[in-house]
Amino acid sequence: MTEGGGPDGVARGRRETPEERADRRWAELLQELRVAQTGVQILFGFLLTVVFQPGFARLDDIGRDIYIVTVVLGAATTGSLIGPVSLHRLVTGHRLKPQTVTWASRLTVLGLVLLLCTMVSAMLLILRVALHGTGALWLVGGVFVWFILCWFVLPVCALCGSRRNGDR
Repeated sequence: MTEGGGPDGVARGRRETPEERADRRWAELLQELRVAQTGVQILFGFLLTVVFQPGFARLDDIGRDIYIVTVVLGAATTGSLIGPVSLHRLVTGHRLKPQTVTWASRLTVLGLVLLLCTMVSAMLLILRVALHGTGALWLVGGVFVWFILCWFVLPVCALCGSRRNGDR
């Protein structure tokens, strides 16, 4: 028997109360956030140290602008991916778990979009320096497309396929 169906393959869903469903979805979201938060915090920490490196003074104005945008994006990403923890902590005990999970999920998706922007911006900064501008935009564009495919297109295709097959 699969998660969403019975032995005959017909989708029936789980037999859980709204509270049990919210608890399960919250636990799943926490696992996802643990992965994302660790990477974002490491990336953001490294970004904060760049300005203190001797090579920073050699960046041109465009490089400095990209760096500033990257740091701001990194901060926004960190806020979005840590936000669900704060949200949960502040509303715990008020019987808002289903709503908390919904808002935390939205913050997480926003955090993924911001992470995409942060990664692309950081790569642009690094590859402009490493390649002296030659081909940096093409490489960053390719990675951007790859992230879009992995992070957003694949899940949307899975949802569309599931709906087409009658799964819910």
